[in-house]
Amino acid sequence: MTIQELKYLTAVAEHLHFGRAAAACHVTQPTLSAGLRSLENKLDQILFERGPHGVLITHAGEPLVQQARKILSEVRQFEQLARAGQTPLTGTFKLGAIPTIGPYLFPHIIAGLRRDWPQLQLSLVEARTDDLLHELRLGELDAVLLSPPFDDSGLAHDMLYEEEFLLALPDKHRLQKQRTLRVADLEDEQLLLLDEGHCLRDQVVEFCQVGESSARNLLRSSSLETLRNMVAAGAGCTLLPALAVTKPAANIRALARPRPSRSVGLYWRQNFSGAESAQLLADTVRAHLPQSVQSIQSVQSLNSTRTVS
Repeated sequence: MTIQELKYLTAVAEHLHFGRAAAACHVTQPTLSAGLRSLENKLDQILFERGPHGVLITHAGEPLVQQARKILSEVRQFEQLARAGQTPLTGTFKLGAIPTIGPYLFPHIIAGLRRDWPQLQLSLVEARTDDLLHELRLGELDAVLLSPPFDDSGLAHDMLYEEEFLLALPDKHRLQKQRTLRVADLEDEQLLLLDEGHCLRDQVVEFCQVGESSARNLLRSSSLETLRNMVAAGAGCTLLPALAVTKPAANIRALARPRPSRSVGLYWRQNFSGAESAQLLADTVRAHLPQSVQSIQSVQSLNSTRTVS
């Protein structure tokens, strides 16, 4: 049987008239009648009683008509889902982010995403870089927000912003008196780091030129919020990404140039069928970035301007 034959069946059941049913299906009456005869032959059932007083549904035909309506309803939903898949940023989009990005970036961009793409339903996942890459390559995530370097083979990406690291010091710390702070000033300090497996930890270790053996002996934590509280308790100092610093404070200081920073980008599979959605998502995130970070696009434009001048 075909979907068209089921449409003929439900149309006749609704109108109880072959002519009106044919008009509703935009076919001629002979075409509709032939389609119904074909369906009855396939089912080996008489579905309608045809008589001088009109058309009646047979007892055998009634449950089949009900089932046909359910099938056609499912077909319409299937078609709607297919059309939604052709429209970017509609439906569910599974977005992953590392814990040092997600909690601090999402509050700035969610309102803008909802306003710009009201049909978008973001499903947000937080995990470490290796876990996110694994889920992305398996197709369990549509895109991920990450900070390189890492193995990005087989992935497409759009770099979004550059984010400075700021030094967080305990209250009344001796380094607060210095006008300019450099990496060398941290040599004798207790530097607090994230646990191994966090890319931010690796970036801080590299920038501060802390040896791996020394880094293993430093105080470590599983989250930026724990690090922040440990600093407040006087356990040491740490570097925080700019988005994690909610407001200016005397115990937050920028280091001398070249300042430590990281780049953040959106990554997706090269053969991802929703690549257009991923690119539009990247553009929208960039459009709603807070002033505490520098859009990669803006940095590139600034460099181009300086070169021309």
